[in-house]
Amino acid sequence: MAPMERTIRKAVFPAAGLGTRFLPATKVLPKEMLVLVDKPVIQYGVEEAIQSGITGIAIVTSRGKTSMEDHFDVAFELETVLERRGKTQQLDEIRRMAGVGQVSYVRQNEPLGLGHAVLMARSLVGEEPFGVILSDDVIDANPPALKQLMDVYARVGGPVIAVETVPPEDVSSYGVVAIDETADLGPGVFRITDLVEKPPRNEAPSNLAIIGRYVLTPDIFPALEATASDRTGEIQLTNGLRRLLRDRPLYACKISGVRHDTGNKLGLLKAFVYFALQRPDLAEPLRRYLETLSVKAGVGPSGL
Repeated sequence: MAPMERTIRKAVFPAAGLGTRFLPATKVLPKEMLVLVDKPVIQYGVEEAIQSGITGIAIVTSRGKTSMEDHFDVAFELETVLERRGKTQQLDEIRRMAGVGQVSYVRQNEPLGLGHAVLMARSLVGEEPFGVILSDDVIDANPPALKQLMDVYARVGGPVIAVETVPPEDVSSYGVVAIDETADLGPGVFRITDLVEKPPRNEAPSNLAIIGRYVLTPDIFPALEATASDRTGEIQLTNGLRRLLRDRPLYACKISGVRHDTGNKLGLLKAFVYFALQRPDLAEPLRRYLETLSVKAGVGPSGL
């Protein structure tokens, strides 16, 4: 096998899902644009990519998601108003988002799975390694989660998948990896021997669950093309990676950081509180408010 380019320049953001867990809000608002404190969820992932050294962002969208394109575009009228009013902090923030680098878009016309969404980005990625960020997984990490994978890729020269340890009762909600426990690749890095998409608890090869960060090589594309749809009619990325494993080694990396699954309501609420408590302007008043709440579910602030 010819050696692969080791520099990661591009990151793919699959963002074509329907967001049915958040209906009715997501009838007109893409779930990626749901607000987490004062930024849409997808912005956290884009900022992570930029902080990791990525210069090209490829977003896989679908019908009704043009607000994402507007968010990462220049807003001349808004900038003019903010500049006239002296709101320099807000002006700097929106200019920073309009200057994240090259942002490209491609449509996934049907919801045919994560693997199909990655395949749709082939023309934007070309024949070079690339990152994949699932923006539902907002990860607070230093160095950024994607950079951790990129550093491992630079060492091992093969696809790297982010994993974390989950409780055994949760494995059926994830893709799960089996690992070679004899391979010494450094702390938290493993050679993968198999991948299984959402296995029953008693059939899971481990409790190392795949989470929403990948560094992939362009040979994933023919592997995905050769991957059959599952019983739901979708092409799963995990199944495509399993096929790729026949031809080359794959690696797993345990991410050092705090992950929030904002793809469900409770996860989004937890993430909101977590990130708000890190804000100097919000932390103390929010903490005081939380202390007034009753421990009994459904009961508001004391005295109300």
